[in-house]
Amino acid sequence: MGQEAIETKTPITQAQFGAMVGISQPAVSDLIMRGILTRDGTAHEWLLCYCGHLREQAAGRYSEGELDLAQERAALAREQRIRIEMANAVQRRELAPIALLEATCARIGRRVSAILEAIPPQVKRRLPHLPASDVEAIEAEISRARNVAAAMKLDEALDGPGDDTEDGDTESGDEGA
Repeated sequence: MGQEAIETKTPITQAQFGAMVGISQPAVSDLIMRGILTRDGTAHEWLLCYCGHLREQAAGRYSEGELDLAQERAALAREQRIRIEMANAVQRRELAPIALLEATCARIGRRVSAILEAIPPQVKRRLPHLPASDVEAIEAEISRARNVAAAMKLDEALDGPGDDTEDGDTESGDEGA
């Protein structure tokens, strides 16, 4: 390009702008198609837009094609932060592997089951006058409670308190009738 002066306040052709910044006319046309430059813009407007576009590219905030480098960096940083937060939670004993939680729940379940199974013989020993049918009713309720606990799934436990009875509570509300 020679030393000719370009009026910056009037519209400029794609070829003139390309010559001014050192790119081809098709490259200028592509910038217009992508919305980086506006149609029928002045040299001043196009120069500002083009320089802004180059700054964004240089800073990594703009990328060509499908891969957005800034978003990829942000996603990577987010995943790294999550990994570090999880490691910290494990160290603080706020987070544990599922296998450990399952083993712990199974161990607790066995202990609770042993305690529950000891209740009917203790009731017979402490209350010898209690009819056998009442002790059998206690055994049935304990068995029902154990079965409900054994059948519980993780998603049910996470849903919070709900109806923990099967087919309604036996004999509830019948005592005052």
